[in-house]
Amino acid sequence: MQQTSSTGRRLIWDLPTRVFHWALAGSFIGAYLLAEEDGARTLHVMFGYTVAGLLAFRLLWGFVGSRHSRFSDFAFSPAAAVRYLRDLAGGRARDYDGHNPAASWGVYALLLLAGATVVTGWLNYNAIGGEEAFEEVHETLANAWLAMVAVHLAGVVVGSLAHRRNLVATMIDGHRRMAGDAGARGAGEVGAAGARPERGTRPGWAIGSALLAAVAGFWAWSVTTGGGSLLAGAGGLAGEHERGDVAGLERGAADEEDEDQD
Repeated sequence: MQQTSSTGRRLIWDLPTRVFHWALAGSFIGAYLLAEEDGARTLHVMFGYTVAGLLAFRLLWGFVGSRHSRFSDFAFSPAAAVRYLRDLAGGRARDYDGHNPAASWGVYALLLLAGATVVTGWLNYNAIGGEEAFEEVHETLANAWLAMVAVHLAGVVVGSLAHRRNLVATMIDGHRRMAGDAGARGAGEVGAAGARPERGTRPGWAIGSALLAAVAGFWAWSVTTGGGSLLAGAGGLAGEHERGDVAGLERGAADEEDEDQD
């Protein structure tokens, strides 16, 4: 159920959805920029695991979250997306509170690309299927994800201009102002469709805060400890084995030298 405050601002995106959105954006940017930096390999993998966790959360939240966060709210057909784009070009597109039909397909594409990029990155990092077997596929998917992000940003700009509302601001504070609502309702008055004021969003705030804390905690743990075996990957584990073999050989040589001296 949608929730409208006494100031005529309706909640569109709950806190968990907003935390997911910005954490995913930050993780993608971080992982992409650090992909070619040998000294930042652990951070690259840290961001990859963050994306994996965020995707798992979003899949669950897509079924149990608030109205516009649920997949059922933006389950549009390809024909509906084409009609929306045609109407948008003609200046008569409907203004949707949540994802419009065209944006919904962009969301699905982003989620699929993110998931495929994470899977191939994990396979490559752990040398499954052979060393660097998935490296090119992983890089291609990451570049496709970047291209889709560019399309998404272009859609945000076009949508904001076409419907005369700031879609970025809505994803930051979660609300949009309703036309003609400013000052029209008194404090504590029930909003549109019988929705109650925002005090009903407390569970969302708790879950969103927990998600934010989990991401921040994982990043702090990874940076301060190095991530241990979780972020070591096959290359890191191989390196540890090699260092162990070298140390063993050195000890053996020292023992032989002691025996010769005796």
